[in-house]
Amino acid sequence: MRVLLIGANGYIGRFVADRLLADPAVQLTALGRGDDADVRFDLASGSPGALTRFLDAVHPGVVVNCAGATRGGARELTRHNTVAVATVCEALRRSGCGARLVQIGCSAEYGPSQPGSSTAEDAVPRPGGPYGVSKLAATELVLGSGLDAVVLRVFSPAGPGTPAGSPLGRLAEAMRRAMQSGDGELKLGGLGAQRDFVDVRDVARAVHAASLSAAQGVINIGSGRAVRLRDAAAVLARVAGYGGALHELDGPPGALRTAIGHPRPDSDHAPQAAYPYPDGCGSWQQADVRTARDRLGWRPRIGLEESLADIWMEAACRI
Repeated sequence: MRVLLIGANGYIGRFVADRLLADPAVQLTALGRGDDADVRFDLASGSPGALTRFLDAVHPGVVVNCAGATRGGARELTRHNTVAVATVCEALRRSGCGARLVQIGCSAEYGPSQPGSSTAEDAVPRPGGPYGVSKLAATELVLGSGLDAVVLRVFSPAGPGTPAGSPLGRLAEAMRRAMQSGDGELKLGGLGAQRDFVDVRDVARAVHAASLSAAQGVINIGSGRAVRLRDAAAVLARVAGYGGALHELDGPPGALRTAIGHPRPDSDHAPQAAYPYPDGCGSWQQADVRTARDRLGWRPRIGLEESLADIWMEAACRI
């Protein structure tokens, strides 16, 4: 099976590439903007016609799209997350390859959830910020394309390679600095949010399973368990061997953004001050993962403590 992987150099894409390369039945071709891609192509600016010609030449059986942007203003997010997916869908419609499309979506498409609830795929999406809106628009393009396609809505990925600007990445960096300076106190903000963390290697397994399956529509990929960031910080401290005290900063959620939340958007676009949580997902998110179990035969295998240990291992190397 020939698989075309778009975004192989991204956080999720790197692990998807490793997983697919480990399958002797898969012939992998990487398409992206970097010099190390097998084929250089920018989805945000390239034409569907050019991509169609490449698809007809390579003739993949599966196209996996891990490309996208998580930071920036509405214009940039729309270009990289929505326009790029429109290009992929149009190229696949024009091509004679008949490839299956596996699109990586995001739990930010759902927006805030009721505390204590599990969000299933039939929930009405109400994204709370431009990132979620751009990803939801991409999902709607895929679902309305008429292609053989599945969208994996990934909740909060964790594990090795976690971006430094993510909540868990910022937690690890703050702890590294405290240990390096001999600080006996670590003051953090924004620890009240609860998120469904899923290891990025488990996400890669889900992508592999989706590539081989006939499942279509939207499928949640998460652990099925919401974890308070405060509790994740305590586990990280134990893993790191940090014996200092953890103090949570007081103040309204919007004021805590710069502590461990996502970075603010680019200055040339309207700030997200209207949203009480920087990812637009409110205080709680937890996935209902029964569809992934039933249709992909997938379950998460790696627990949060192992994911945090790997995050800390990378952070510790910078001490």
